[in-house]
Amino acid sequence: MAFRHTLIAASTLAIIAGAANAETLRWARAGDALTLDPHAQNEGPTSALAHQIMETLVMRDMTGAMVPNLATSWGPSETDPNIWVFQLREGVTYHNGSEFDSEDVVFSLNRAMTPDSDYKELLASVVEVRARDKYTVEIVTDGPNPIMPNNLTNMFIMDKDWAEANNAVKVQDYEGGEDTFAAKNAMGTGPFKLVSREPDVRTVLEINEDYWGKNEFAMEITRIEYTPIQNAATRVAALLSGEVDFIQDVPVQDLQRVADSDGLDVRTAPQNRVIFFGMNMGDADLANDSVEGANPLSDRRVREAMKIAINRDAIKQVVMRDQSQPAGVIMPPFVNGWTADLDAVPATDIDRAKALMAEAGYGDGFTIQLDCPNDRYINDEPICQAAVGMLGQIGVTVNLDAKPKAQHFPLINNLETDFYMLGWGVPTYDSEYIFNFLVHTKGEKYGSWNGTRYSNPTLDEKIVSLASETDLDKRNGMIADIWSTVQDEVLYIPIHHQVLNWGLKSNVGTIVAPDDTPKFKYFTMGG
Repeated sequence: MAFRHTLIAASTLAIIAGAANAETLRWARAGDALTLDPHAQNEGPTSALAHQIMETLVMRDMTGAMVPNLATSWGPSETDPNIWVFQLREGVTYHNGSEFDSEDVVFSLNRAMTPDSDYKELLASVVEVRARDKYTVEIVTDGPNPIMPNNLTNMFIMDKDWAEANNAVKVQDYEGGEDTFAAKNAMGTGPFKLVSREPDVRTVLEINEDYWGKNEFAMEITRIEYTPIQNAATRVAALLSGEVDFIQDVPVQDLQRVADSDGLDVRTAPQNRVIFFGMNMGDADLANDSVEGANPLSDRRVREAMKIAINRDAIKQVVMRDQSQPAGVIMPPFVNGWTADLDAVPATDIDRAKALMAEAGYGDGFTIQLDCPNDRYINDEPICQAAVGMLGQIGVTVNLDAKPKAQHFPLINNLETDFYMLGWGVPTYDSEYIFNFLVHTKGEKYGSWNGTRYSNPTLDEKIVSLASETDLDKRNGMIADIWSTVQDEVLYIPIHHQVLNWGLKSNVGTIVAPDDTPKFKYFTMGG
């Protein structure tokens, strides 16, 4: 198959149909943003929408390179290695005309460090954020932090006055079911302004005519109509019929059909994301299994047996139609710390897996529930369905419960699932990000996505120390040491690295961003 490298029912397609001029881009993907609160949910589609409206100090362009955004330059202080200094862009205004300055940055970063923020791990080493003057911000860290700018590429800046005026100072408690003004409204400095928002139905954006970068970027799109279309067939039908211009997740079974259609392209690239299963190994007993008074997942032999019962090549060939790369570690190849040895794919060995189950005292197997999203990752529910059959071969009877991501993710954050699917992208391109969110003991500053209940104080200390280790060779050795423990403990069951397939009209000019985040100010719209 050669491609150019580079929750809606059919009856509601009328919403996105109709005439549109060349500057309107009609965009669809499987799921909507979970919220507009910029610090409430660290989730791909959520930050992808936010990037159109709000901005960060530093960002990644469509190639994945770090470039200036609201900060024009940055670097460690010449007098104190524990301080990063950011020079802010002058003359920037919010969509309501108010001026952007250092007060907004201090407010936003402090907001992102509060308990309900899903971004707090990225700022865990920060001691203080302060304004030196109107356009200079200092970030003080607990020891020199060599990758602080990397941690800011999805850290959105809010208008402090707007937040205070609209009771939006506090981050939305998304997992707790809270609804807030900031969840449905947004005030940013970005290239597009929010016109209307109907969650899970339609979001409309229009060009920010006063955007600071209007002469620096293509800015050929003047209006964006964003429609989540959960059903794969309906999503493809919308692209084929011309009702949308761009879908971010072409179903693997329809890739050739889209590629062969006049006026349409499929553009593909490896994604900075890995798909895996997490297991509750920490609780004494599980809520959703058939074993009374014990936790089978607490036994490493059971976790190992489940890992080697998964046939990743079969998932690649049958479920993903060769559009995936089997994985042996929960770290994409883009990330500092990745090695081919760590990513060696575990051989499927049913006999060995059965023997391990017997050794652990579960020769007769057990029953457990697998929680899976059905509108977040490429073929997420079919992958889970395939795993059900594979685990059944070793006596693990899996009851699959698939639901939309809006209901799935809180199960992980609230520790209400024992066995679950998760996908993880790494915007910092560094292993520390994975460790802070997925490996460190779950607490106020770390481990918000660690649903395994795994806790290792010695490993926690090693993870925290990464933030202040400036000898990069030594730091890389520490990263390798942590990965060794993660792999030995079988904290997670890696499945594969995702491959991105964007389907779009041939006149839409863009490459595929490795983080699956289109930044529409870069897009061109040909005739």
